[in-house]
Amino acid sequence: MNLHLPDAVQTYFAVSNGADISRLAACFCAHASVTDENRTHQGIAAIEAWQQQARQAFTYSVEPLAATQSDDSLSVTARLVGNFPGSPVMLNHRFLLQDGQIRTLEIAP
Repeated sequence: MNLHLPDAVQTYFAVSNGADISRLAACFCAHASVTDENRTHQGIAAIEAWQQQARQAFTYSVEPLAATQSDDSLSVTARLVGNFPGSPVMLNHRFLLQDGQIRTLEIAP
């Protein structure tokens, strides 16, 4: 990863690329939420389950390409490549950070 991203965001992308899912607890607030494919996953347990389901369904990798920060909001454009329909795809990851952790994450094309 060539971008300078906050530690929590770097950890999130490392987990997305196969690192230990239990590391999500260190980068997300306890009551964090992730919205992906029009579904919201609330809390660490639900976010971990979402990651596990994605790993079971597909083999993929994500590469952050560009980032724009404004106050506590960080938008990261990333290329997702894998064995899923429509691969590769460019996705925008919009992070809201709080005290160095991810409070919300919205993923959309």
